[in-house]
Amino acid sequence: MENFEKNRSRKLSPSPSFYQLVYSEIEEVGWEHLVKLADELTYLSFRILDTKKQSHILEIHLPRNYPRHAPSIAADVPYICELKWSASSRLNDIVYQFREHLVKLQEFWSILDNIDSILEVIDPRQPSHAASFRRINLGNDCSIVLSVNAHSPRSLPECRFLGPSSLVNSLRKTWKRNNTRWMEDTPYAENLANVLEISLPKPSCIQNQHRQVECGICYVQYLPIDVELGAKSGSRPDCTCDNSSCSRAFHSVCLGDWLRSITTTRQSFDVLFGNCPYCSGPVAVKLNSNE
Repeated sequence: MENFEKNRSRKLSPSPSFYQLVYSEIEEVGWEHLVKLADELTYLSFRILDTKKQSHILEIHLPRNYPRHAPSIAADVPYICELKWSASSRLNDIVYQFREHLVKLQEFWSILDNIDSILEVIDPRQPSHAASFRRINLGNDCSIVLSVNAHSPRSLPECRFLGPSSLVNSLRKTWKRNNTRWMEDTPYAENLANVLEISLPKPSCIQNQHRQVECGICYVQYLPIDVELGAKSGSRPDCTCDNSSCSRAFHSVCLGDWLRSITTTRQSFDVLFGNCPYCSGPVAVKLNSNE
């Protein structure tokens, strides 16, 4: 029985040539972009920057008959690209196609960023790259939930209204009557105001001043409460990239862990020196005294 299990394990384990192939293809993409690599190389992920220096994690699942059969991919985007694959394709081809996909999504994200900046968005408070909806305050305890079409972001969105029945019914009728006013070359907020025939509330100064800043690595604002983190337990991001065009915020704990995973990182006494995971500009972080 024991011999049977050993033979079965050998059959299931990737061959040395498979390891060599995958390692060589990771080298082509760049080890500095690698985020995670499973022991048996059946799963890996890369950090990819788009044209606006936004970071995206591309997850790749490799079948055991790779590269004869295409891998499957996943990412935090509204829809994933259709992978073009042949037996001669490589990991670099996947990364290239994903970067091209990110270019196509820039208009979609720009529209959502514009909505977030000039309208009073109730939900989501910390939208992911995949989120295609926004719940917007209309005043008088009413709100509209817009679903922006990622394939055609300037087109008339699907929507639903929330609030007191009498006001919601009136808003629905106005939307139905005026939706032909929606013009794809008109800014989103202006379109909404024209169709609904109302003045849309702006974000309050208090909201803007207290807008949460999340860590660019763990994507949350506060570290967990954990005795192992010492004084950093429950803390907000406490360091930023010095590049003014980036200025990404990080928890020093997260940035330290990130820099340790990069082979080009240098250490001098208790300070790590390396590159920002977003803009590749120089960053430095002081290690905790207990590290």
